Amino acid sequence: MAKLSLINRDIKRAKLAEKFAPKRAALKAVIDDQSKTDEERYQARLQLQQLPRNSNPTRQRNRCVVTGRARGVYSKFGLTRHKLREMALRGEVPGMTKASW
Repeated sequence: MAKLSLINRDIKRAKLAEKFAPKRAALKAVIDDQSKTDEERYQARLQLQQLPRNSNPTRQRNRCVVTGRARGVYSKFGLTRHKLREMALRGEVPGMTKASW
């Protein structure tokens, strides 16, 4: 089980990313627009830098929904390799069986 503070920090980052997503997208559109003047694009870049760091979606981690572990997470299931194996062996993951050959 991951520390609760790390899980909460990731939740906070997700909320910030959602809150600032429209503003971030608008600024990026201005930066990428070649028809704008260099000064306008530069000002947009400065405004983008002023946004909180944790509002950037790349700062979020994939975490297991059961344990909160950050490593070895299968994004298709939202589970770590440990929990995925346990649940598959108990038959709780539809369509997944233990391999045997």
